[in-house]
Amino acid sequence: MNAQEQYKEKTNEELLKLYKETGSLEVKQEIVMRYIYLVKSIALQMRDIYMSFTQVDDIISEGVIAIMSSIDKFDIEKNVKFETFISKRIKGMIIDLARKQDWVPRSTRKSTRDIEEAMTTLYNKLGYYPSVQEVTEYLNITPEKYQETMRKAALFNILSLDMVLAEAQGNEVGVSLPQGEKNEQPESKFLKKELTEVLAEGVGMLKDNEQLVISLYYIEELNMRQIADVLEVSEPRVSQIHTNAIKKLRKHMERFNEERESKKNVSRILRSDV
Repeated sequence: MNAQEQYKEKTNEELLKLYKETGSLEVKQEIVMRYIYLVKSIALQMRDIYMSFTQVDDIISEGVIAIMSSIDKFDIEKNVKFETFISKRIKGMIIDLARKQDWVPRSTRKSTRDIEEAMTTLYNKLGYYPSVQEVTEYLNITPEKYQETMRKAALFNILSLDMVLAEAQGNEVGVSLPQGEKNEQPESKFLKKELTEVLAEGVGMLKDNEQLVISLYYIEELNMRQIADVLEVSEPRVSQIHTNAIKKLRKHMERFNEERESKKNVSRILRSDV
């Protein structure tokens, strides 16, 4: 039995452990091959946010590089699944690319505002949160147009929160927490812990339904339609809850940034007077 056949009999966890022990490039390649399906799945899932500036194949290539980097950085001693670890890094890579490209056009932002205003108008008129069909008929748009706009709106909210987090981290990273050597420095570890606590505090201040939507969307990774089924509400209502939650979190992080910057300025003044 050759090495490749021997590797194929091992589980993913066994291969990761073997790579950590040996550093074998053959083992690393086998691990990468097993997770290419995940890169393709995420690339297709998030294609709306990058199709205007790059292709699926390019994202897959970048995703493979992200997997190779993740294999080296993954700590098998921590109670984290490798699939979860690399999924977040691949999604972070795509969102970071989109953020740098300023991908959200004015037309999408206008469409999002139109939908939000229609939902408010219909709610005041009907006395309940409207369905997708009621919103699309009111605006005279197709369900496909509605779904596309809401997907982009959700991702825009993620990007806007990401930019606030990046500002809090000194604009050194995108959605991913600091990596590599920087992450080993005491200052970076403290900042990572501080940001995690501040963000958790912000989540804790949300309404119960907002916390639930955030949890189902970002932790359980359900889409808006699935969350609507869980909550037994309309999909537009889920989108509205998600948007409100992200706006609150963004404002919470912005206040943290402003307060921290103010403290820095006071510290500079005090040092200059010494």
